[in-house]
Amino acid sequence: MRVKTFILAFLVLTLTASKNIYSQKMSEYTETCIGCHESVTPGIVAEWRKSLHSKISPSQALKKQKIKRRISAEKIPENLLKNVVGCAECHTLNPEKHKDTFEHAGLRVHTVVTPLDCAVCHPQEVRQYDENLMSKAHPNLSKNPVYHTLLSTSLGPQIFENGKLVYQETPPEVKMDACFYCHGTQVEVEGFEERETDFGKMEFPVLKGWPNQGVGRINPDGSSGSCTSCHTRHAFSVEMARKPYTCSECHKGPDVPAYKVYMVSKHGNIYLSHSGEWNFKSVPWTVGKDFTAPTCATCHASLVVDEEGNVIAERTHRFNDRLPWRIFGLIYAHPHPEKPLTTIIKNKAGLPLPTELTGEFASEYLLDEKEMEKRESRMKKICLACHSTSWVEGHFERFEKTIYETNDATFNATKIMLNAWKEGIAKDENLFDEAIEKIWVETWLFYSNSVRFSSAMAGADYGTFAFGRWYLNKSLQVLKDWYEFKRSKR
Repeated sequence: MRVKTFILAFLVLTLTASKNIYSQKMSEYTETCIGCHESVTPGIVAEWRKSLHSKISPSQALKKQKIKRRISAEKIPENLLKNVVGCAECHTLNPEKHKDTFEHAGLRVHTVVTPLDCAVCHPQEVRQYDENLMSKAHPNLSKNPVYHTLLSTSLGPQIFENGKLVYQETPPEVKMDACFYCHGTQVEVEGFEERETDFGKMEFPVLKGWPNQGVGRINPDGSSGSCTSCHTRHAFSVEMARKPYTCSECHKGPDVPAYKVYMVSKHGNIYLSHSGEWNFKSVPWTVGKDFTAPTCATCHASLVVDEEGNVIAERTHRFNDRLPWRIFGLIYAHPHPEKPLTTIIKNKAGLPLPTELTGEFASEYLLDEKEMEKRESRMKKICLACHSTSWVEGHFERFEKTIYETNDATFNATKIMLNAWKEGIAKDENLFDEAIEKIWVETWLFYSNSVRFSSAMAGADYGTFAFGRWYLNKSLQVLKDWYEFKRSKR
């Protein structure tokens, strides 16, 4: 009896001590946050408790071997060094820079945690991300009149009056719900309001463009981007960022069918069959041990090593580091832009496009051949971890052939449109609002893109009958027939 009592007492003391140690690792400010939010937003707190942030302090992270670290800072501010990364550590950083800062529970808190906040521990990742096309996704869409016209004619709304369909101004809420969900909104502080809460009246900022976690979100502190696009709050999981479902949120539609193509590829087949046996949390990520087929993150972001610890690919958050070609979203595939802000690119016609309508590449701000070869070499190195040289070289030869093949198909579709605009069969004030123009858009935006993605990722039928070459050729035929029909009615 005494032995049982002793064991029970020992277990109680041990559990109590563990709880105390856990709570001591939190700053007093984070303890204050959790004290209320455990009941107000229990899901957030529960998710954070599962995170690595809740279990390890920056000082402990810095003691790890460099290749195994998840932080890139060499030095952390003293006041943040010894506590786990909790609510206060993120939501009270840089209060003077945040226009959304407000007084809350005795702290100066902001709602929108931004890359500038994350940069305290992850400066290299934030710097790289800022040089990535995704970080400028909002202005690249909103400040390019050609894209903006495509956006407006895609979203509508339209009304039928006097025998015509007339486009109306797209409401901002529709844009935020559609294109800017992924591209990112501009989050602005419109003022502050007092609201009744479980703890009495409190003042909160009124945010325009919120909620949003788009990749190019413009934040109240002036930064752009959102780390939570991939590392969803409040777990901020590397496992989630490495799985293809995360990328599928924005890369699934017919304009960028990366997820769908991946899932029907041999790599996707292996992932669906064996990913339950993989280790998605290991840093670095060991090919053959932690995983046996690439995911999106393997090819575009992750630090990948072999079983002897040799680096195959460095970690990068500049996701185009291994991409020589930009194959989607535009009329023609073209060398990747040098800079993330693509509105600086102009073709000879003065349009903010990286190619002419006839397919020639813009003369400035695109990668040269030397840089393209360097980026392709980085990607091939990942492929070579599992495939022979002849396999990899054969794959990339096919892919490059596909780029020129689909660009040629797009050129022939565009020749029909150029004739239609020249002859007045279609009006060229808006390139995207007439039926014949929409057929043209689908040719390059959906079908050429599908063929390219299928070729790049070995996606089988997506390059043939599932939105592939069949539909590309059919679209060309429909476009030609529509052109002749309209011409016969003049």
